[in-house]
Amino acid sequence: MNRAAAVWAAAALVSVAAPAVPSATALTPSADAAAPVPAAEAAVTPRIDLKVLVVDDGGSSIEAIVAELKDTGVPFTRVELGSPNRPVINEAFLSEARDAATGRPRAKYQGVVLPNEDPFGAGSAEMAALTAYETAYGIRQVDAYTWAHPGVGLEYTDNGGYAGELDGTKAAITAAGKTGPFGYLGGEVVFEDNSALIPESYGFMGQPRPGYTSYLDAPVGSGRASLLGEYVHDGRSELVVTFGYNQYQRQYRLLARGIVEWLTQGVHLGQSRNYFAVHVDDVFAPDARWNTELNCTPGDYACPGGEGLESEIRMTAADAVYAAQWQQRQNFKLDMVFNAGAGEEWKTEHGGTDAMTAQLLADRAKYRWINHTYTHPFLGCVQDTTAIPWKCALNAQGQTQYMSRSEIAAQIRDNHNWATARGIQLDRSELVTGEHSGLKTLPQQPQDNPNLAGALADNGVRWIASDNSREPAQRAVGNALTVPRHPMNVYYNTGTNKEMADEYNWIYTSRADGGSGICEDNPGTSTCLPVPLDPETGYLQQIVPQEARIAMRHVLANDPRPHYVHQSNLAEDRTLYPVLDEVLGTYRTLYAANTPIVNQSQKDTGVELQRRAAWDKAVAENKVTAYRIGGTVTVKAPAGILAPVTVPEGTRKQLLLGTTAYGTAYAGTRSAWTGPELLQSAVTLKLPS
Repeated sequence: MNRAAAVWAAAALVSVAAPAVPSATALTPSADAAAPVPAAEAAVTPRIDLKVLVVDDGGSSIEAIVAELKDTGVPFTRVELGSPNRPVINEAFLSEARDAATGRPRAKYQGVVLPNEDPFGAGSAEMAALTAYETAYGIRQVDAYTWAHPGVGLEYTDNGGYAGELDGTKAAITAAGKTGPFGYLGGEVVFEDNSALIPESYGFMGQPRPGYTSYLDAPVGSGRASLLGEYVHDGRSELVVTFGYNQYQRQYRLLARGIVEWLTQGVHLGQSRNYFAVHVDDVFAPDARWNTELNCTPGDYACPGGEGLESEIRMTAADAVYAAQWQQRQNFKLDMVFNAGAGEEWKTEHGGTDAMTAQLLADRAKYRWINHTYTHPFLGCVQDTTAIPWKCALNAQGQTQYMSRSEIAAQIRDNHNWATARGIQLDRSELVTGEHSGLKTLPQQPQDNPNLAGALADNGVRWIASDNSREPAQRAVGNALTVPRHPMNVYYNTGTNKEMADEYNWIYTSRADGGSGICEDNPGTSTCLPVPLDPETGYLQQIVPQEARIAMRHVLANDPRPHYVHQSNLAEDRTLYPVLDEVLGTYRTLYAANTPIVNQSQKDTGVELQRRAAWDKAVAENKVTAYRIGGTVTVKAPAGILAPVTVPEGTRKQLLLGTTAYGTAYAGTRSAWTGPELLQSAVTLKLPS
């Protein structure tokens, strides 16, 4: 491919577009360049604010970096190039000769993200101002997507490089990348190739020129060429990215952390983790089984013809033994979300013995446990199931009838008491209601059961699970807060791989193929099938990889929300384990040992979401002040607001007398939610020399 190769990309891509090809003189400062800091002030260590400047051209690459900054809590200012009212980027916009608070020169941004190496045009005053600013204050610049050419430290692609589709490309972190900003990765970065019908990635690979250090490369012919690297020249540093991406693609998600670490030189507000927790609902209770002939679930009210055909799925003692063994093998703990009363009812109906419950109780210390109410009733309005879909029953005055506060409170209390009497350790503040009931359920019940908040308070519940597909944001329910959970497409009413494939086919194929037609009625549904899956192989060959890919997307996006499935998925064919094995196995090949999956409790997730909301609000209201002066970082936030701060290993936190080690080690850095110590008004961190 030659120097004009970028033209082809715009027509080929769905998710990304080819970058503009800048002039060869784009990096040359004009006569209007901002003047550097005067010599008399050069010896004074400047104040550098912990905020990022993003120049936005509306492209997917910039949007991806903005998403990373936003999701991890890094403050940023976005300048939209296409806006007629945008500020002019000049010396006054970027810096102050003397900061009123510290008396020092002040850099208002610790890093700059541009769409490419010069989005303003050849010889522009704005690029000249940025060049002078970056040189004077040692500020780094990310070129979000550009092409391989000498202006960014690379040879043209016709000299040992490549330009074209990158789907399926097996790139790798170089030795310099592993010892630098990408040391948290295991090494290989494979570009997504989810469909043979759609080009998903396009980019350029070039040979490094002097001053360029490659961090990510891939095979080209008998050699390798760079896709991402650092270009140091004229007193400035640029991180050059020569492939297009969006915020959801795995190759970007793997690199996003390192891009931010490089940009901020490892010192920034915000923090990121890779979270994964799995809640197993309905433990001790049976689940109703899908009927492959009726295409519904006998036992549910909306299953015409299902009377007398009810069948149940429930774990056995052998399934319980396997669950404990699997946990040990994978070093991963499941959350058992249990209904003790439903289990007691099952035992009474089946001869008074229950080997499965006995086995789970014998292994009780191996799991985390969460209250799921005693018998799993619907805790919202009284359901009128004479209609399909059901509706809320009304009293004589035409008002909605709800389950009472005392009934809800008893369901929570009795389940907790049963567990503690049998030595199960659980946190009283956590609750998952059956079907997330009690919370608003659209369209039938547009508000929470007004009796729910009081019943939660009666039992000390502070964290109540909600369904992320309905309510992705945390919200208050009286004195409690919701913890949204991701549903997984491993169905509660299936015990075998074949049943899973059959129900999946019914939901996601056309009416002509014997399906429900939901995709015909809702063409934007992402999991629709062009043809039905093979019932014998469809689950393992298509559904498992797809569900693992969706779950991995959440894991790599700093999303702490847990996933949820049901006890039926640990029974019979044990359909859940292939999905979890693929998620955990893939993760451990992608990441180094210093970046483990964080498998935390529902309460800890609730606290994390609560802290994020408070932090984002404080940042949005411009109530946070944070800056670095040499080796000292200062962070001031409103009283009661903890700040997320990420810094290098070896950083110490200033106490009233002396210092202490700061934060928790993760991905080669130290980070934590932190606030001022005793008799302090701000957080002060001492960076390692």
